[in-house]
Amino acid sequence: MRAKAIGDEVLRDGGRAGKRKPKVYPPFWRHIMSIDTETARRVAKLARIKVEEEALPALAQEFSAILGFIEQLNEVDVEGIEPMTSVTPQRLYRRKDVVTDGGQQAAILKNAPDAREGFFAVPKVVE
Repeated sequence: MRAKAIGDEVLRDGGRAGKRKPKVYPPFWRHIMSIDTETARRVAKLARIKVEEEALPALAQEFSAILGFIEQLNEVDVEGIEPMTSVTPQRLYRRKDVVTDGGQQAAILKNAPDAREGFFAVPKVVE
């Protein structure tokens, strides 16, 4: 089965459902940050994603909406709020901060394809 393209739907039986209408975002998102089709094309190329030419305007609009949402998040006052590691209150396990040699050299080298004199042996890469 081929990969789903932007703006397309794939039916369970593998048939095509046709083009979807692009999402309409609130007008205030368009004024915050605007991404043009050329930037969307460059981002798709950098991400190594094939995007058809007719799908680039919709992709640019989606990028603009994402950046607009990030701008909205930047406006939130988080002064005095501690960072969270989870949505449930919990403390992370903390080990004692002591210096050790590990004591597992033999166990680690057992997994190495080639170990010599207590070290990993790797092929020479510089001549």
